[in-house]
Amino acid sequence: ALARVELDTITYNAAVSACEKKGEWARAFQILADMALAHVKLDIITYSAAVSACGKSGRWAQALWLLACMHSDRVDLNTITYSAAVSACEKGGQWSSA
Repeated sequence: ALARVELDTITYNAAVSACEKKGEWARAFQILADMALAHVKLDIITYSAAVSACGKSGRWAQALWLLACMHSDRVDLNTITYSAAVSACEKGGQWSSA
């Protein structure tokens, strides 16, 4: 019999990080939604990977929305997260938003 894996923040973060590496921003957002439905806490790693996935795809509006979510969830932003958001704005041609 297969062992059942408990889905926790670390497990979800690994999945979001995999999406980030491939620039799969939409899939990363789906994982964030799944986390919310499962009442699993999103942390700085979760958000940073999702913002970076947006950055790789030039999805600046989604990246900035995630920054707002971090603020409302009281997750402290760090240099990595800000850099990923700036990168998303750059790739989306939105320097004024950066």
